[in-house]
Amino acid sequence: MNYPNKKSSFNKNYINYGNRGMTLESDINVSNKYYLENDIAVIYKKPTPIKVVKVDYNNRINTKIKEAYYEIPSTTDYNGIYKGKYIDFDAKETKSKTSFSLNNIHKHQLDHLIKIKNHGGISFLIIKFSTLDKTYLLETKWLEEFLNSSDRNSIPLNFIKEKGFEVDYNYYPRLEYIKILDKIIKGEQYE
Repeated sequence: MNYPNKKSSFNKNYINYGNRGMTLESDINVSNKYYLENDIAVIYKKPTPIKVVKVDYNNRINTKIKEAYYEIPSTTDYNGIYKGKYIDFDAKETKSKTSFSLNNIHKHQLDHLIKIKNHGGISFLIIKFSTLDKTYLLETKWLEEFLNSSDRNSIPLNFIKEKGFEVDYNYYPRLEYIKILDKIIKGEQYE
């Protein structure tokens, strides 16, 4: 079949690799949609707080933001509720095969995660080692312990494997992090 621009809709060299190359945030968003649609959890991606300064009102349909800036530093990527517990977390990716650089976490994000933990919520990082194709959930209490006991600028993968949980990938939900939250809820001991 040919379209008006004479291009064929069939490409014999096309190979469909499915979700290969999908980003961590996309995986989490798809999972959160599944959790919401199946009444399992209510977890949303937080919007980035921006202040719009200039807008081009050319017409109603083609309105464009011309200038905007970040109003305040954003805390974490996601928040919501699961089994009566407040959930708050950030998603991070690294290409490193051996560690996760602490430069990827801003101080205000870390402070926020610790406050959530201290008030009885469940806070954590989901860290994807993209080169290894492995994803881990690391609770804030372990992140905080590492920061208090080490002068390193990165968290070794072995520490993350030992203290964190590997997150399974599936078709739907894409990222099965809720199963890990069940484990945390059953054994959580917040001081």
